[in-house]
Amino acid sequence: MEHSGQKLDKYYIKKVDADKKSIYCHHDLMGELFIPTHKHDKAQLLYAEGDVVFVTTETKTYFLPARHFIWIPSGVEHSIQPKSENVMMRNLYFPVEKGEDEFYQVEGIYPVNNLLLQMMLFTNRWNGDLKKGTPNFTIAKAIKAILPQICTNNLPLELPQPKDKRLSKILRYIENNLGETILFADVAHEFGYSERSLYRLFQKDLKMSFIQYYTIRRILKAIELLLERKLSVKEVALEVGYNSVPTFSNTFFKILGQRPSDYLNGEDIL
Repeated sequence: MEHSGQKLDKYYIKKVDADKKSIYCHHDLMGELFIPTHKHDKAQLLYAEGDVVFVTTETKTYFLPARHFIWIPSGVEHSIQPKSENVMMRNLYFPVEKGEDEFYQVEGIYPVNNLLLQMMLFTNRWNGDLKKGTPNFTIAKAIKAILPQICTNNLPLELPQPKDKRLSKILRYIENNLGETILFADVAHEFGYSERSLYRLFQKDLKMSFIQYYTIRRILKAIELLLERKLSVKEVALEVGYNSVPTFSNTFFKILGQRPSDYLNGEDIL
């Protein structure tokens, strides 16, 4: 881990918080880099282009698809792992101010609309500290200021980390069989639970039902497949266990706010 330790030091620990008042800007084509668990005093806006990035905090794994950003509040420990080496990550790190909007205190994943995209594009060539009083600082601050107004839809693109080892096995089973239709009763039977006790285990450990977990897991897998652009919407639906394209499309829309076809046809802008 020598290499990533140095890289981590280089960008993420010392530089981001070195100047408490600056907004720190960092754009990086990821390569195969895994960024181990760390935290900043500044809040982080991380925008991904090209593929999926996994951001893991103590309690959750967030799934950040291309053309979305994640907001990570100050002091939240997280690790970052891109799914492939062609992920472009754009980061802005903001000092925390007194009396901030509640928006900034909550982790969340949001789609990037055109206005925000154009502003992010504008930061393309910046790197390092943006000092108070400079035009670039003012522009970056404007990006932060518009977030609570345009990001009204915090997408449920996260899955809780199970604490119970028995549940980890069940979640792995779901993971490995996403192409089949998995029925709750069968899972309970397979792992020697009554439906009632397995239902309770899901609620207690993950704070969600089996069906919620299973649905989100399928849609997250679908996003990955759509971003690879090798399969049609119909083929993707089948790969994640949906025999009906309309049902798949409606479920996808409920979670992501757009249709799988829009997602497939979306441009990689940067």
